[in-house]
Amino acid sequence: MAMKNNNTKVITGKVRLSYAHVWEPVSINGGEEKYSVSLIIPKSDTKTVKDIQAAVDAAIDAGLGKFGGKKPNKGAIKLPLRDGDVERPDDENYKDAYFINANSRTAPQIVDSKVQPILDRDEVYSGCYAHVSITLYAFNSNGNKGIACGLGNIQKIADGEPLGGRTTAASDFRNLDDADEDFLS
Repeated sequence: MAMKNNNTKVITGKVRLSYAHVWEPVSINGGEEKYSVSLIIPKSDTKTVKDIQAAVDAAIDAGLGKFGGKKPNKGAIKLPLRDGDVERPDDENYKDAYFINANSRTAPQIVDSKVQPILDRDEVYSGCYAHVSITLYAFNSNGNKGIACGLGNIQKIADGEPLGGRTTAASDFRNLDDADEDFLS
């Protein structure tokens, strides 16, 4: 499913959303408020991984001006695709997965599998599955150089177990009617 419209844009395969701040912008570590999400990409999705790596290469080429006109060694700059097994070994959700953090100053369009707008904010959350459009670009800011990931749009494709311990009211209160009946009898 992963495909590109230009050299630095990728439409992911099925990814899981984590740290999803897609409805309201949030300031992280006191920075500018942005919409953001971490995309958990299964290592088995080699197409999306290869497309992201190709987009990183294209972003390096397109951003040579940010790197003093010379192509930097990838080990000398920050890269957006990270290994969950290495960086988050204690988090089961990142096992056998890569992740990439994407953000934007503008709100993403959020649609369902039929490309109809999703208006219910409870429908898209950390833990659900989606296709996401991202664009990779070069940066050089305050001595930090690398490739960053811009958040485009989100297409929710499946529900998943909510991350971060969040539960639904339905799951919290599902069995209370039975308990109330037992108490009343």
